[in-house]
Amino acid sequence: MSFELYAIFGGTFDPIHFGHLIPVKILANKIGLKSVTLLPNNMPPYRLQPKANAIQRLDMLKCAIEKEPLFKIDTRELQYQIPSLTVSTLENIRKEIGNDKSIAFIIGYDSFLNLTQWYRWQDLFSLCHLLVFNRDGYLLDRQKKQIFHFINKHIIHEVKYLYLKPSGYIWFANTPFFNISSTKIKLLLSQKKKCDNLLPLSVFNYINFHKLYNK
Repeated sequence: MSFELYAIFGGTFDPIHFGHLIPVKILANKIGLKSVTLLPNNMPPYRLQPKANAIQRLDMLKCAIEKEPLFKIDTRELQYQIPSLTVSTLENIRKEIGNDKSIAFIIGYDSFLNLTQWYRWQDLFSLCHLLVFNRDGYLLDRQKKQIFHFINKHIIHEVKYLYLKPSGYIWFANTPFFNISSTKIKLLLSQKKKCDNLLPLSVFNYINFHKLYNK
């Protein structure tokens, strides 16, 4: 039995914004997380490659969480010169922390719907729990039968069960929806439009200083 969740939130963070930070902070409060590890990747396997390089995205993460004690950063995937595979990273983390501690991997609902496209996605449930926060506008359809099956098999409605097993559960977080995306921010920046309300001021200032996403 574990009395603490090792929570991980992965992403490209190109750039990090309030749509990342605020829902995770709300989720953490709901289930009593003491810490959330941000896991930036170097080469995402399922989406376009980031515009900002690894050092710049790491710097932006550091700016964003400077006054946020909940968050810390794991830079291991930034060292990879091949696409980051979540299951491989989680296997490494599991070896490091042992088999008894609960690991919770945080993803958005949109990513959850595409889970069956992930490499060895079914093995995730032997390595971690999935904590899924709300992303408005995404609905399950008949093409997601495998996801339906796994929801029915693994879903829980009481937080306490996340702490009683090291892996294997799905928990849907009733978090507010924030209509913010990195794509939207980059578009606004390229058009010289206002977006400083969508991300931490320190990150916005870093972007302006380094002239990121200008075109």
